[in-house]
Amino acid sequence: KIFMNTLKYLQSNEFLLDVDLWRLFANLEELNKMSLSFLETFFETVKEHVSKSDSPMEFSSVLRKFFQGDLCQTHQIYCLNYTSAVFYLENLRQREDFGIYLKQWCEQNEQCKRLHLPELLVAPLHRLTRYPLLLNNIWKRSTDETEKGFIWSLKEKVEKSIRDLEGKVKWLDNFQKFRQLQEVIIWPQVWDRDKRFFVPEWLKQSLRENSNESILSSTNRLLLHEGRLTLAESTRLLDVYLFLFDDFLLITKIKRNKKKYGGSDTGSVPVCPSLTPELQSFIREGGFCTVLDQPIPLDRLILKNVDPVHVTVFSLRNAFLIQHENRYRQCIAVFLLQAQTETAKKTWMSQIETAISNYAMQHETKNSAAPCFPAESSEI
Repeated sequence: KIFMNTLKYLQSNEFLLDVDLWRLFANLEELNKMSLSFLETFFETVKEHVSKSDSPMEFSSVLRKFFQGDLCQTHQIYCLNYTSAVFYLENLRQREDFGIYLKQWCEQNEQCKRLHLPELLVAPLHRLTRYPLLLNNIWKRSTDETEKGFIWSLKEKVEKSIRDLEGKVKWLDNFQKFRQLQEVIIWPQVWDRDKRFFVPEWLKQSLRENSNESILSSTNRLLLHEGRLTLAESTRLLDVYLFLFDDFLLITKIKRNKKKYGGSDTGSVPVCPSLTPELQSFIREGGFCTVLDQPIPLDRLILKNVDPVHVTVFSLRNAFLIQHENRYRQCIAVFLLQAQTETAKKTWMSQIETAISNYAMQHETKNSAAPCFPAESSEI
């Protein structure tokens, strides 16, 4: 409330007028009122029981009023906005005037106890997960069987509500992450990637319309692992950044440039907090990733360990090989990659092997669920 009320005060004096209160704090005021009302009513019930030792501990009416009312729903609204709020906050923190508001006007307040805004924004999420524990403790101490049954069913409903919310939050987080990746990953045209392909100028526009960028727009796709590696080329070592998705592997070249591919500035692009710190830092520096080759589908990817003895002459360490095969099982590309440490190499190989295995299992399940058609006649 210190951060929220201070921002309101500053905006009333025409400072930080472009900062959106809702995007940052959502329904925090309503949530505070609802939580406080629940606590006051709850403790009033306890107080009555203590002052009148002969009266039973009657919680059913309190729990029914709030847990079948708006308490969890108010939390859900806040929690669904949380990912977006953190994303928005990370962007605002780059500004000098917003930094002064955070550090000098709010964080120095004794009531903040040296906590920063991101640490405080997450508190309502933690509180929501504690409600089932509270209900479970009340259920344990209840003596009335009817009341016990009601409290248990209420606890299960709250737990289901939290599970549903987690799924929604993960979906939103994944959406934000992929939207950021669409900004950072650049797909060069085929004639720029390989000089063998000649395309007349009058044909280029029609080919540009079939852009590859939409490949990352699917919200069903998951990013499993990512990180920096080194690619061994014939005459040099190239810094690359790999993205392992649940259906393909993407190898990109790291480009450090203040201007994004196409000439737009990356400095204004907000950084998604769910990306790895390395990639966040890289984006803030104005970097981007240019796709080195076409995506490698996991059912076309062959992974091979490289014995250190075989690469000593090239001064490579912690190396492994990725082979890309086409649908006819012909090798169409080979990538000799080097990790920084043996542990990092093992992690990458394990992640890729697991992803390939899971992908194969999913497709086996889909194929077995597909309708079976009668076999062709041997005469055809």
